[in-house]
Amino acid sequence: MIRQNITVLGSTGSIGVSTLDVIRRHPDHYQAFALCAHSQINKLFEQCLEFRPRFAVVRDAALAAQLAERCRVAGLSTEVRHGVEALVELSSCSEADAVMAAIVGAAGLEPTLAAARAGKRVMLANKEVLVMAGELFMHAVREHGATLLPVDSEHNAIFQSLPADFARGLPACGVQKILLTASGGPFRTVALGDLEHVTPEQACAHPNWVMGRKISVDSATMMNKGLEVIEARWLFDAPPEMIQVVVHPQSVIHSAVQYADGSVLAQLGKPDMRTPIAFAMAWPERIAAGVEPLDLFKIARLDFFEPDFERFRCLQLAYDVLHAGGTAPAILNAANEVAVAAFLEGQLPFLGIARLNEQVLQSLSAGPEGSLSDVLGADTEARHLAAQLIRERSFA
Repeated sequence: MIRQNITVLGSTGSIGVSTLDVIRRHPDHYQAFALCAHSQINKLFEQCLEFRPRFAVVRDAALAAQLAERCRVAGLSTEVRHGVEALVELSSCSEADAVMAAIVGAAGLEPTLAAARAGKRVMLANKEVLVMAGELFMHAVREHGATLLPVDSEHNAIFQSLPADFARGLPACGVQKILLTASGGPFRTVALGDLEHVTPEQACAHPNWVMGRKISVDSATMMNKGLEVIEARWLFDAPPEMIQVVVHPQSVIHSAVQYADGSVLAQLGKPDMRTPIAFAMAWPERIAAGVEPLDLFKIARLDFFEPDFERFRCLQLAYDVLHAGGTAPAILNAANEVAVAAFLEGQLPFLGIARLNEQVLQSLSAGPEGSLSDVLGADTEARHLAAQLIRERSFA
């Protein structure tokens, strides 16, 4: 295997840390070329000390100056940059062989799109890229010959369960349905009336996965699964009616594919993101990820339930915007990011997240996803309206 230079977008987040752990285990195969973070410069500096990347990127000039000075004192040759322009450049430059797209939220859209347009191996952990601009992004992947490998555990499982030539069309491959599994989060069995008083700490306590606070809240509302439904639509060219969410509390079956002959092919494993990360980094080969094999005797049972769309209103909203098309998914994603941030700051009750999302969708008209500027414009408009509704407390 030729040694690959990896740009890690979001290196201080949970996916980024797991990616660096895989790199650490295979120093002859992978090199951290650029490490990019938002503002956690202490953690980023420690990563620079260990992995010696050519570049490090942070949010703004002030943080970049602090990090650059610390790197200089430590004798590191790492060049420190800042801003979106640096992210775009280091995701698309000729020296980067692959990009781990793990920046959470809309902030990851431009650098990930740049990587696709540069024909890179794009390891996609940022679902918002496809939620906001699925048509544009997939067009860029096809037009520029990029290799797109899903890192979300569910989409990675679907990718592994589909035939290698699934791009010729799912019906032609005998696929009847994509079964997208969901843990149901921490509130699957909590009385609906009790959810109004849920705290951020409770919402972030996922029963199976260790994740960042934003994605943990999205899992608790099942917005995360709704975004994954939209992501699956674009990754696998699957109509919404072909994508079924299955609540599976154990998080052992990461997703499955149902075929016309009655077969169901699934990928199983422990809930550890290093498995799909290592798969994406090494594909079509396989490498050790540091994850223990699954012990079926210890699992003993696997349970499955239909999702409750009343309890998880955000999941229904995701299906609604997928049917609406255009910039509707971008509007929902933007409103949700604002809503979750407000909830985490104590400005919004837990059930208010779905209510705010629905109000923004009802108030704004979706337009066509004609260009990146159309998508970003819809994103900005939705954020402004969501913030205004929170200030005025004028949502249902």
